[in-house]
Amino acid sequence: MFAVVRQAARARTSLPLRATAVSRLPAYRTIVTKRYTEDHEAVSFDDSTGVGVVSITDHAQESLGDVVFVDLPSVGTKINKGDTIGAVESVKAASDIFAPVSGEILEVNERLNEEPGLVNRSAENDGWLCKIKLSEPSEVEKLLTLEGYVKSYES
Repeated sequence: MFAVVRQAARARTSLPLRATAVSRLPAYRTIVTKRYTEDHEAVSFDDSTGVGVVSITDHAQESLGDVVFVDLPSVGTKINKGDTIGAVESVKAASDIFAPVSGEILEVNERLNEEPGLVNRSAENDGWLCKIKLSEPSEVEKLLTLEGYVKSYES
């Protein structure tokens, strides 16, 4: 049996090598920037799509306690930076959610209607609130970095 394998290997190496064209996919570089507001909202902005994913920060959900209700904005709503776009209610308090950037609401996290506690378990990931198509992407750069955000609530 090994003789058959050796013969096949020899036959394969004795074939003339052909140059083959290598097709390359265009290289896309996506940069996702995460910034924060002093009002405890976070936005993860994808520069290739122009979409920002808005959430409350982990620090905010810890301060609120157990979240029992999330009021989400309507899809298609045009908003300006600083507009109230919803609210988060917990056993301790209620807090408005402010738009960290200007644009149009593309999508809301419908899971929060059934699972508002998802905000507590994964505030900045699975517990995202809405997706906004930014009308002014440069607004993201004016928001706080993580270090600036931490300083804003520690001082």
